[in-house]
Amino acid sequence: MKKIAAGTACAVAALTLGIMPALANDELLKLEKDPKVWAQQAGNYANWRYSALDQINTKNVKDLQPAWTFSTGVLRGHEGGPLIIGDVMYVHTPFPNTVYALDLNQEGRILWKYQPQQDPSVIPVMCCDTVNRGVAYGDGKIILDQADTTVVALDAKTGKVVWSVKNGDSSKGETMTGSPVIYKDKVYVGIAGGEFGVRGHLTAYNLKDGSRAWRGYSMGPDSDTLIDPDKTTLLGKPVGKDSGTATWDGDQWKIGGGTTWGWFSIDPEQNAIIYGTGNPSTWNPSQRPGDNRWSMTIFARDVDTGKAKWVFQMTPHDEWDYDGVNEMILYDAKIDGKDRKLIFHIDRNGYAYIVDRTTGVPIRVDRTFDFVNWAKSIKKEDNWRPVVDPKFSTAQNGEDTNTKGVCPSALGIKDQQPASYSPRTGMFYVPFNNVCMDYEPYKVSYTPGQAYVGATLTMFPPPGQTNLGAFAAWDPTTGKRVWTINEPFSVWSGALSTAGDVVFYGTLEGYLKAVDAKTGKELYRFKTPSGIIGNVTTYEHKGKQYIAVYSGIGGWAGIGLAAGLEGGTEGLGAVGAYRSLASYTQLGGQLTVFTLPGK
Repeated sequence: MKKIAAGTACAVAALTLGIMPALANDELLKLEKDPKVWAQQAGNYANWRYSALDQINTKNVKDLQPAWTFSTGVLRGHEGGPLIIGDVMYVHTPFPNTVYALDLNQEGRILWKYQPQQDPSVIPVMCCDTVNRGVAYGDGKIILDQADTTVVALDAKTGKVVWSVKNGDSSKGETMTGSPVIYKDKVYVGIAGGEFGVRGHLTAYNLKDGSRAWRGYSMGPDSDTLIDPDKTTLLGKPVGKDSGTATWDGDQWKIGGGTTWGWFSIDPEQNAIIYGTGNPSTWNPSQRPGDNRWSMTIFARDVDTGKAKWVFQMTPHDEWDYDGVNEMILYDAKIDGKDRKLIFHIDRNGYAYIVDRTTGVPIRVDRTFDFVNWAKSIKKEDNWRPVVDPKFSTAQNGEDTNTKGVCPSALGIKDQQPASYSPRTGMFYVPFNNVCMDYEPYKVSYTPGQAYVGATLTMFPPPGQTNLGAFAAWDPTTGKRVWTINEPFSVWSGALSTAGDVVFYGTLEGYLKAVDAKTGKELYRFKTPSGIIGNVTTYEHKGKQYIAVYSGIGGWAGIGLAAGLEGGTEGLGAVGAYRSLASYTQLGGQLTVFTLPGK
């Protein structure tokens, strides 16, 4: 196995000059500028999912063909994607969260394999399939978030365990499905389990030995949330004392949800980690009056201390399960002639947010599709608070009232499947779910380790439509879609844009598709063995550009196939909507690598 050149160079330089060893992000910041590798799940700290490679372009992508494949040995939903560093590809799987190091010089020969021994009792408490969104690399280590909440550091060369630490308790419904992020001397991890009354948090561990550096909870006393009532701001003003408990009934914040299973962005200039929190527990809004802060919230925290710089709650008192965990894409742009540091975020609630990432104050919020109906508007004059349409409030008549035709569904207009940003076009490329729902809450009691949902859902396409998904280019200057490709099912894969002006994404039927970044014209498609919910990745090896993607149906949209569910309201409502998927694809677990023909 080849040494990782960039890491070796950093270490040698540090020893030669007699200075302190370089921080992990020094290497990662160099690697994210090298288009030949893919060292972070999103490609860079800003979550662009963009590559400067252009060997594969709009003219020749039609000639793309499979180069080699690799079976992961697991038949559940394959989210996330591989990392590529030097001559080595790091591949992960859903539970049991096996990690492989593959030799690119020998078309994927296994260099080492790590297979954790996890208690399968964690599987029933994993909401929406046994997925994992990928490993992280830094300081010569591969970091894995296991389903049972164990965070493991593996030696990148050998696969040997360097350290491991427990981040939660799966017997209480706490699990881990997200991808960690490494910055400076720390690794940042979230927690899942909002459907089990888990209280969400972001935790920083020291990369060297796994010791805990800090933990910031999503809700609770200021000492738990690491909120300074006088310095942490909401819409530019101090949040005030006890903001994380004041909008909860009694001590319900202790089982309040707000989990952190999505994506994390790093803003080095602001020394901040920026991310979103999930739904409040329970799904029955009548049982938890108030705004339920800080669920459904964008947080900006100091990476060193965890102290919250600012917060912005997108969906106060959520009634629809519109988790706010979707990726925050960081970019710079001119607005009204001024250079601004921005966040682009399409939320589950159906709205696209552009937020000033230095203050947390929105600049514009736009409806993504006309069928989004739960809110009449989200405007500055209403303090960017949604004006809820009473017709689609699921708490309108208390418990056991079936609110019909709510759009989007609990799946959100998009879920965790990440969008991509191309600095060449200035556009964002977004996978969408075109799904609505009927939502009937019911009273539920909290028992540790037992489901704490409290709602029955039925899902279906929007009025007048038959397609359940779309893929679109979004112009942030106009707040509108430039072009839209309708898909029969939700697009549950992450997008990839490239300097070749090609955008890649996968479909639930199993197609890898390539489209023109400017027009949306389809240029290529290939049917892989199973539905694609993984994120498309690219790299260069020995002078050739490659495209890599997992196929393996599952996730929330594919939970019926993945878990063998058949009831229309099972899978938190998804099974009925996606029942016909079984006619197009079946279970699988495979990595497919593509390239252009020739040497």
